[in-house]
Amino acid sequence: MSAPCRYCQSPLALELIDLGRQPLANSYLEPTPAAIAAEPRFPLRIMICEACYLVQVEKSIPAETIFDANYAYYSSYSSSWVAHARRFTEEAARRFGLGPDSMVIEIASNDGYLLQHFVARNIRCLGIEPAANCAEAARARGVETMVAFFNRDTARHLAGMGITADLMIANNVLAHVPDISGFVAGFPLVLKLQGVACFEFPHLLRMISGCQFDTIYHEHYSYLSLAIVDRILKQNGMRIFDVETLSTHGGSLRVFACHQGADHAETSRVAALRREETAAALDQPRGYSDFASRARLMRDDLVDYLAAMRGRGEHVAAYGAAAKGNTFLNYCGVGPADIDFVVDRNPQKQGKLLPGSHIPVAAPDVLRTARPKAILILPWNLVGEISAEHAYVREWGGRFVVASPKLREL
Repeated sequence: MSAPCRYCQSPLALELIDLGRQPLANSYLEPTPAAIAAEPRFPLRIMICEACYLVQVEKSIPAETIFDANYAYYSSYSSSWVAHARRFTEEAARRFGLGPDSMVIEIASNDGYLLQHFVARNIRCLGIEPAANCAEAARARGVETMVAFFNRDTARHLAGMGITADLMIANNVLAHVPDISGFVAGFPLVLKLQGVACFEFPHLLRMISGCQFDTIYHEHYSYLSLAIVDRILKQNGMRIFDVETLSTHGGSLRVFACHQGADHAETSRVAALRREETAAALDQPRGYSDFASRARLMRDDLVDYLAAMRGRGEHVAAYGAAAKGNTFLNYCGVGPADIDFVVDRNPQKQGKLLPGSHIPVAAPDVLRTARPKAILILPWNLVGEISAEHAYVREWGGRFVVASPKLREL
């Protein structure tokens, strides 16, 4: 029997997709038989609540198991993501009149990739980050960081210390919390009366339309529409007053919210996006009906391509030891016999094995010596950045390949 909905507690009966038993997508392995033998796997089945239409992982892995001191995701290794963060800080400082007397708090601040830009502007800021290694990297950038999970209790502690925020930022964390309502409940306790809370998250509408099943992994507990986020915020005394659509992570939303009684006027973009979600039937079972079958077609295309390359004796490597790639590879049953190695800029991942597939991770310069015929770009949302930075693969007739939303050679 499925667990109840993590938001409204209704029974869960409608399945979106079952990706099988998978390892934690950001838990990279030491290349030893003991590490491989001890690797845990957990069911990865996604359900749809037909009462509130929160799309969610059926069985939750405790957050402390995932976001520990060895958590291997560092935001700063994507130059495009750092640039995205810098642009946001510039826009937010201008739009909301932030200056030296203001206070900015970022939840899940990672390695300081975003708050460093506020520090450079002499705007006070505080990061809340549960992964100790990421917090240490942030402090090295001059970003004051508290190692903690954010929730009601954390918010009460901050408020008790007299810490309140003009701007609270939660980029790509709303989907990562098991108790989503309890998480959101902390924001009004810290946010100033006219303050702004900004949430970025991958948009469920884009995940469904693009069949982005590889954005599903255990640390993404929820898959979010504007409608469900609006409902959760309202339950906690807040309201959405603006929304922007972004290209990041295959299509994301940037939602601006405030206290119910704040002066911020609602823009026309909010109603427009509500209408778009309704037209896509995100509040009905039919809006999700062919997702699993489209994912199976994508899996079959990649498996067939790799088999053809192997049959011709042509070597394939991959770029980007990304969580989304790990979901994709494990769903496809791909391993070192199919892909020789994967390269990644993050030295924390180099020398290790991808979870589940056990493909070795190397530094990008290995591409120049190994000269693979094809390079599968796993973080397809960064395909432009990666193919431009490594255009030299054309020197030996190498080519880039992307498997989503349709397999193609670039």
